[in-house]
Amino acid sequence: MDPSLNHNSDEHLQKQTKTADNSHHESGGARFNDERSDYGVSQQRQGNTMSDSMNNDKRRSLTTYNHITYFLYVISYFTAGLLWIVPIVMNYAKRRDADGTWLATHFDWQIKTFWYSIVLFVIGIMIITFALGGFGISMLADSDHIAIGSLLLAAFGSLIMVFTFVWHLYRIVRGWIALTDGRPVP
Repeated sequence: MDPSLNHNSDEHLQKQTKTADNSHHESGGARFNDERSDYGVSQQRQGNTMSDSMNNDKRRSLTTYNHITYFLYVISYFTAGLLWIVPIVMNYAKRRDADGTWLATHFDWQIKTFWYSIVLFVIGIMIITFALGGFGISMLADSDHIAIGSLLLAAFGSLIMVFTFVWHLYRIVRGWIALTDGRPVP
């Protein structure tokens, strides 16, 4: 830190104090109170500037953090979903740090996307498993009508899984674009 800055600010403070003391003696303290309140306002502004820079650092950090989690979601498609758990844990770990900011919408967006995708994917798997007799109920029987129904049900389960895959990717891309633009997601 530059010592001349400290010296200049000390001189400024001493001048304000002397001016306030002189004013206090001349006008019975009325001007002193005005100057003191002006000084308090300037100190408050300086504190807000420091607070804003801390908020900017925090915002920048959380934005980078969200970029990483979106990236991990995209990479999870190439790891057969094995990395799905990493960004969700990261989102829950930092979610409270973003409370009250537009970045909180990104944490919530990613968490909801994860859980809705899991639920829809499990529903699709259960329908396919049921249709193909995985629960001990053989839908593929001797009758052609039952076999066609089982295959249609399995196709419906597959359709749900494909829809989930596309929907999940859409939400990740939409959220990442909004984050890059510096705006919240709905």
